[in-house]
Amino acid sequence: MAKTKRAKENAKITPKEALEAPEAFAALKKFIPTKFDQAVEVCMHLGVDVKHADQMVRGSVSLPKGIGKAKRVIAFCDSAQVADCKAAGAVEAGGEDLMQKVDGGWFDFDVAIASPDMMRVISKLGRVLGPKGLMPSPKNGTVTPKVAEAVSEFAAGKVEYRADKGGNVHAVIGRMSFSEGDLLENYNHFIETIEKARPSAVKGEYVKRITISGTMTPGVQIKTAAAAE
Repeated sequence: MAKTKRAKENAKITPKEALEAPEAFAALKKFIPTKFDQAVEVCMHLGVDVKHADQMVRGSVSLPKGIGKAKRVIAFCDSAQVADCKAAGAVEAGGEDLMQKVDGGWFDFDVAIASPDMMRVISKLGRVLGPKGLMPSPKNGTVTPKVAEAVSEFAAGKVEYRADKGGNVHAVIGRMSFSEGDLLENYNHFIETIEKARPSAVKGEYVKRITISGTMTPGVQIKTAAAAE
């Protein structure tokens, strides 16, 4: 596939070496801007083998500066919690009625929250929500008795993360319009979260490589202990 003019120019200014985090974000800002506000993503390559359940890295985190984009959240809850969930920002809330709507093919949402007692009701949705990564789970904070509170957090941009088959964790940590300082603060908070989530079964190097990029920019590698060796 032929490269666009922007891609060719960005390739010329891509750092060839891994940089310290502050310099990496400064380098990211030098790429040619687009007409839209690009998301900034971090990718961490971890020394985990997700084939083993005790090496899975998965969860959610609220970043100190947010991610610059609200999420569409639905809540599976009993009738007494519907009003509170909608007030907290849920685009839809309910029990069996909402389950039937989703089962019928409605997926106009980014995150699904559920109270523990609702899991029995929505268990059949695993076949449609599972492949999309939308099935509520206690591991990432989307199954909780505090449904309205979770709705508020995820609607504001709480970030979910999960190691893929290659041991990579991807997450949006802001937008290109953010200041370098705000991006760095979100980045540091996310890195600390992943480091604290290190499975005890993992031996040797845990964080092998970290790269940041915009939606339409090359990646900029950040120095890690592994990269320095």
